[in-house]
Amino acid sequence: MLLKDICTPDVIHCRPGTSVLGAARLMREHHVGDLVVIDEADSDQVPLGMVTDRDIVVEVLAQERDPAALTVREIMHRPVVIANALEDASDAVERMKLNGVRRIPVVGSNRTLVGIVCLDDLLRGLAADANKLVDIIDREQGREHRSRR
Repeated sequence: MLLKDICTPDVIHCRPGTSVLGAARLMREHHVGDLVVIDEADSDQVPLGMVTDRDIVVEVLAQERDPAALTVREIMHRPVVIANALEDASDAVERMKLNGVRRIPVVGSNRTLVGIVCLDDLLRGLAADANKLVDIIDREQGREHRSRR
């Protein structure tokens, strides 16, 4: 299963200079728990880092820091762990495990952002494959049952 087939193509992103408050508002507006941070001067949308709702809670709110005064640059994860769109999902899972992350930006051949893949996407893909295996078993049993009447 290739990442290009299971990743979410509509990635919500921000710039490093975005305030943490602005990032939180973007997350709320788009109903997401993460943002890919892209370069200020880069129109190609090359990922620089990631910021999650958990980062905001743990690094900002729990430490009583002002989210309006901090920028995403100050709390984002970097270097960003990325995956290639033509990569097999199992390779991305291994990278996620190795780096302890639940989601990674997916890039095309020129390292431009084309999507994001998270555990939910991977579970959906695995569940779809598991259902196909169950269908094979059911069809095989049905075929055998019909042939032995």
